[in-house]
Amino acid sequence: MQHKIIDIEDVVIRFAGDSGDGMQLTGTLFADSSALFGNDISTFPDFPAEIRAPQGTVSGVSGFQVHIGSVEINTPGDFCDVLVAMNPAALMANAKWAKPTATVILDEDAFDEKGIARAGFKTMDPIAELGIGDRNIIVSPITTLTKESLKDSGLDLKAIVRCKNMFTLGMCFFLFNKDMQHTFEYIERKFKKKPALIEPNKKVLRDGFNYAGNIHAIANTYYVQPAALEKGTYRNINGNQATAWGLLAASEKSGVPLFCGSYPITPATAILEELAIHKNLGAKTLQCEDEIAGICTAIGAAYAGNFAVTTTSGPGLSLKSEALGLAMITELPLVLVDVQRSGPSTGIPTKTEQTDLNQALYGRNGECPIMVMAAHSPSDCFEKAFYAGKFAMEHMMPVILLTEGFLGNGSEPWKIPSMKDLPEIHPPFIKECEGRFKPFERDPETFVRKWAVPGTPGLEHRVGGLEKSPEGVISSDPLNHQKMVDLRAKKVARVARDIPPLKVIGDAQGEVLIVGWGGTFGHLYTAVKEFHKAGKSVSLAHFDYINPLPENTDEVFSKFRKIIVCELNSGQFADYLRARHQKYSYYQLNKVQGQPFIVKDVIDAVNAIL
Repeated sequence: MQHKIIDIEDVVIRFAGDSGDGMQLTGTLFADSSALFGNDISTFPDFPAEIRAPQGTVSGVSGFQVHIGSVEINTPGDFCDVLVAMNPAALMANAKWAKPTATVILDEDAFDEKGIARAGFKTMDPIAELGIGDRNIIVSPITTLTKESLKDSGLDLKAIVRCKNMFTLGMCFFLFNKDMQHTFEYIERKFKKKPALIEPNKKVLRDGFNYAGNIHAIANTYYVQPAALEKGTYRNINGNQATAWGLLAASEKSGVPLFCGSYPITPATAILEELAIHKNLGAKTLQCEDEIAGICTAIGAAYAGNFAVTTTSGPGLSLKSEALGLAMITELPLVLVDVQRSGPSTGIPTKTEQTDLNQALYGRNGECPIMVMAAHSPSDCFEKAFYAGKFAMEHMMPVILLTEGFLGNGSEPWKIPSMKDLPEIHPPFIKECEGRFKPFERDPETFVRKWAVPGTPGLEHRVGGLEKSPEGVISSDPLNHQKMVDLRAKKVARVARDIPPLKVIGDAQGEVLIVGWGGTFGHLYTAVKEFHKAGKSVSLAHFDYINPLPENTDEVFSKFRKIIVCELNSGQFADYLRARHQKYSYYQLNKVQGQPFIVKDVIDAVNAIL
């Protein structure tokens, strides 16, 4: 049979196995190699929610989906062209995501009677039971072949079996004509202190590649050309890392040292870890004993003249709410990053949702409006983190930045910006004043107070949670309280002048406007492109700024006959828009399953109202 290399525009690969099978690493290495080659990519790591679910069960399946292309890629893909299932449970959990034309690679050694039963199959024929016999099924003894490959390596049996993910990765590299050099270099770095593991891992990767080339089940292989990306220097980046770098960039542009006080919580911990690496950039990090201590140390750092940051997810945002009110009433700059996850309570901590919006907008006692922003892609987390820092410091207020587990763990190519191209940040520091210092005296245009660093002669003042007069004197006078409440609200509302106008993707007026916010952008944008191909009048308005809303929101909405709000919750943003822009009717598409939209969800919902 003659081997053919077929050019394709894009492909979706889904790696799935037990949480100990190394699927996250396998997917990451495939994605990194593709990005290095120049493909546009989008990834979706899908972790088990339990720390250690029973081995071989569906609840313990770990997945990693990567979408690579020579064209613009905005989502990890709805359904996969290749499914790698390392055990029966992985096949049970993921067969529904395999296209009718998909190639399914299975580890024959895991499909024994015990493994099939543990996965929940009712028969001993999983392929027939799932109805996927029409797919291109490649059943290979991957574990046995890994053992054979490394029988002379000197490694113990447990260590040898752990290398089966590298054998599988080699097979996928062959299937898509990928170079293995980047992975070789990764192996050399990872095992620098354990050199005995370097050659065995390289060998099993090569053997997987060669095995795939020698079996007749793979008649054709595929080639995805590099994407025509905008000229520049790129790297693959996930949302949590991009968030950390955006905060560091804001620190550098403002000249204010960064302090992050946080408590580790899934899926936000990686931001704290990334910031901790960069002490050379002046970043100070403190892993606190709880969420309350995290935000309180950050508020103290802000009072002392630092760019203060705290990071968390939904349950931690609840715990930080009282101290967030303290940051608001003291008018100190603070960025709170909430990497949203599935709730309520502990919920499903490794799954993604957009269910913290109401908490971010209203989750404090008293009249306590706070600026709320949202990132829309992994790389966009850099820009939004930077601007969150800019707004917090220049307007002397806390800012909540909402990201999501889907963004924080997902990755895509990011064009590395030049620091000189980022806007300047000018915190309103005061070094001296004539007469008595009035800490809550404001700029008449922005309502922003001055930032006085403790210890500066002549600028002594009180801070705290009690209401104060503009002079900084504790006050329970009702008229003063009304005045201060109004001023703090006006300061947040005034930021609308500084945020970019709402953009419409597609025609500026028409039949249907899709509205979204946060990490739904890629799926909504892809759906709009599909509608445009079909000649249908559908546009997209995606909100990165939620409180305040862009000043032209009403103008945009007024030009469409129907508006559908799509979000991964039960309708929180739709309700918010109803309160702010009451004259419009809003259709809704809502999903609360711990999973992102698929593009078909959006297309079906819009077609239903066209």
